[in-house]
Amino acid sequence: MEAQSLEEQLITAWVRLTGILKNTRITQGMVYNEAIVMLVAYNRYRENGDGLVSFKELVAETRMLKSLVNRTIDALVAKGFLLRSEGKDKRTTFVRVVPENLQKYLEVHAHSLSLARELAEVIGEEDARAFVRIAEKIAAHQQKD
Repeated sequence: MEAQSLEEQLITAWVRLTGILKNTRITQGMVYNEAIVMLVAYNRYRENGDGLVSFKELVAETRMLKSLVNRTIDALVAKGFLLRSEGKDKRTTFVRVVPENLQKYLEVHAHSLSLARELAEVIGEEDARAFVRIAEKIAAHQQKD
């Protein structure tokens, strides 16, 4: 039997990992896309206490289609997690987290963190840090496209 090429091994490993993450419901308690948009907004909130993030930044950071980001923002606004605001230029839309409603998201985030902790225990700190470096390198390369 012929051995798999490195490219086939990468794809197989990727499919297995994403399947595991999907089946563990990494964002249990919240729609996946909503949790991803909230993570970007929450990280901004933690950075500067304001949490103001542009629609353009959300599209770039999540790599989701503009229409999907827009629908996701609409859902999060309707649920009270985000507020929309316009920039100085009416063509720029921003969102910010609603601090009073962060607790529900933080519960979802805590579940995600517990899964990440479990994975880090399985592979060890050194490999976990290597995984982060590799994932960031791949993301940086993809953002060039």
